[in-house]
Amino acid sequence: MIKVTDAAFVRFSAPDLVKLKRFLEDFGLVVHEQTEDVLYARGTDGDPWIYMAERGEAGFGGIAFDAGSGEDLEAASKLEGASDIEPLDGPGGGHSVGFTDPDGFRVEVVHGRTPLEPLPVPAALALNRGSDRQRLGQLQRVPRGAAAVKRLGHGVVRVSDFHQSEQWYKSRFGFLTSDEVVVGDDKQVLTAFMRCDRGPLHVDHHSFLCVGFGEPGFEHAAFEVEDFDAVMAGHEWLFERGWEHAMGVGRHVLGAQVYDYWRDPWGHTLEHFTDGDLLDAGVPPGQSGPEVALASQWGRMGPRQS
Repeated sequence: MIKVTDAAFVRFSAPDLVKLKRFLEDFGLVVHEQTEDVLYARGTDGDPWIYMAERGEAGFGGIAFDAGSGEDLEAASKLEGASDIEPLDGPGGGHSVGFTDPDGFRVEVVHGRTPLEPLPVPAALALNRGSDRQRLGQLQRVPRGAAAVKRLGHGVVRVSDFHQSEQWYKSRFGFLTSDEVVVGDDKQVLTAFMRCDRGPLHVDHHSFLCVGFGEPGFEHAAFEVEDFDAVMAGHEWLFERGWEHAMGVGRHVLGAQVYDYWRDPWGHTLEHFTDGDLLDAGVPPGQSGPEVALASQWGRMGPRQS
């Protein structure tokens, strides 16, 4: 087993990369490199790409996670079912080890990508809370436009057998459970929000979920933006441009992210999020029912209609 450090990127295929580029740029990604057959998109953080798509039938192509070192990548190549270490395609170079999970999803562990210079992000101003006035003499003017995506936060897939998939991912990549979702008197586990194990370092509440109900397939990929204003400005930008809204804006219970979900032109769901919980390795797992996992602390659980 190794311990991956973060979500790295997601892969897709799409029949029309020109249309896809329009959506991705309205969503807030930056198309960094594109040919007739493939595109790579980055966020404002230094990762050379966090999203790629190749021309073809629309579909989900897999998810990748970062290895903490070259030694970890070498160790990953010795795990059951691993490929040899191979050069990684796309900007930034690097190397990868490939796997196929129990439902046939492509999973990669990557290391050695050359980072890019981060892109500027509109800085969040201090807040004037009712009992704590911090923004003094500064006018709050939120710029109109796409929400600048910073990084990939997590991916979610539906699987045929949750326990089999959970064991497969944890035994290879060292994930820890942040929260389990259970049903019935026997507390059957449907899914677990899994985070990376970085010891005393605080990490996202979840970097990956495999959900044990519904037909196996892609569920969504989530991308972090700067703050609540970015979520709302991005929401208005996407809505005005006629893209399909899926759910939000709201704040989850488990993980606590402020969320907003959109669908690409072929129905794949991408999420904007901000202000999620951060946990270190010492936090024990929580457990709750689907009424909590599927609930919001506030906000819309369905799509915006008008």
